[in-house]
Amino acid sequence: MQKIHHWPQYHAQAKKLIQIAMPILLAQIAQNSMGLVDTIMAGRVSAADMAAISVGASIWFPLVLFGHGLLLALPPTISYLNGSNQRSRIAHQVRQGLWIILLVCLPLGGLIYHSDLIIHAMQMEERLATITVGYLHAMLFGLPAYLLLINFRCLNDGVAKTKPAMVITFIGLLLNIPLNYVFIYGKFGVPAFGAVGCGIATAMVNWAMCFMMIAYSRRSHHLRDIRLFDQMIEKPDWTTLKKLLKLGFPIAVALWAEVALFALTSLFLSPLGTAMVASHQIALNTSSFVFMFPMSLGMATTILVGQRLGEQSPSEAKKVSYIAFAVGLNITIITAFVTLFWREQIAQLFVTDTSVITLASSLLIIAALYQFSDTLQVVAGGVLRGYKDTKAILYITIFCYWVLGMPIGYGLAMTDIIVPHLGALGFWVGFVVALTAAAILLLYRMWKIQRQSDEQLLTKLEQIK
Repeated sequence: MQKIHHWPQYHAQAKKLIQIAMPILLAQIAQNSMGLVDTIMAGRVSAADMAAISVGASIWFPLVLFGHGLLLALPPTISYLNGSNQRSRIAHQVRQGLWIILLVCLPLGGLIYHSDLIIHAMQMEERLATITVGYLHAMLFGLPAYLLLINFRCLNDGVAKTKPAMVITFIGLLLNIPLNYVFIYGKFGVPAFGAVGCGIATAMVNWAMCFMMIAYSRRSHHLRDIRLFDQMIEKPDWTTLKKLLKLGFPIAVALWAEVALFALTSLFLSPLGTAMVASHQIALNTSSFVFMFPMSLGMATTILVGQRLGEQSPSEAKKVSYIAFAVGLNITIITAFVTLFWREQIAQLFVTDTSVITLASSLLIIAALYQFSDTLQVVAGGVLRGYKDTKAILYITIFCYWVLGMPIGYGLAMTDIIVPHLGALGFWVGFVVALTAAAILLLYRMWKIQRQSDEQLLTKLEQIK
């Protein structure tokens, strides 16, 4: 009877979680579609232009994701203040976020501007190097806009309003296509810039989305009471900045470590031939697409857990975390089933080469298996961010990916130490080991935090709000 009595509450919480997660998922799909559109449209100019976008993205993405990660301290902070009826303190957090952007824009901008040093060190073909540097220099103009967009998106996400980001990202996608057309191919009197034009278009789209997000935040009735725009610029508050950076820095490093792992894997496999690299890329692209589901759920979980803790209700926060695991694993059963039983058809969407399809199909079996560990670790990470326990995520990520995953993957893939070298399959076995270990350790950390008394937990959170 007790379980039946609680079912409507669990159902309502699950519904709320999905309502928050769905716009995040759709915004993510729109964002990824921009990259796909860029690749397809630049590919119609030349193979070098398409390759320049791929190489440029491998430099741009890890750097920008670091800045993005620092700002991810805002949603749990804002959701806690929102839940604890301290909305008057939210504007201060967002304004201090502007100082974090300024702080991080200078070194990131410097690294992107001088990316020619990295590119020339890679000894790539001169034409490809020139296009890649031009593309990154064009993208650089959109860097402040991207980080400002994230800052104001974090404000809205923190108060559980995730639809604005979804709508704005879809508008960005629709803007991206005509702007690419003009600047890549040279229309309406504009010179044809090729892949560099793609960078120009992306920078313009970033500024457009940034202005739309600020305009929405300014006019939205649910944000009027926080009076954010009464005094947009305020002096740096080193106490607040220290708290935000203490939360955000581990997230930023953990994100960077994860992206770097997958980027390095592709580089290590390059001597083993085109078929091996292509099959690995197919499995990676498929799992990256599927990953958007648990990632969106993890972000929604952070918001709801933070809100429930702000409401002084650790028992409700715990309930949200259990519901998130149940929803995540149900989705994973479907995605893993699709990946496993349609693996050949998935591979055929990318290539026609039978040897690549066969290799990719074997990797997709592992990709289906690792989705369960991936869902558990990303949702557990989302729960821990809600509890503002980000250092644990950093230590666990680095240990599992770099101390366990990479050495095991490299040993199996590239050497004969354990078994005759397995190529890409070896790295995927390493991924499964890393993600399973991460899931176990993050779940243990979550269990340990949730075992604390309500008083102990709330006192700690009040100190770091």
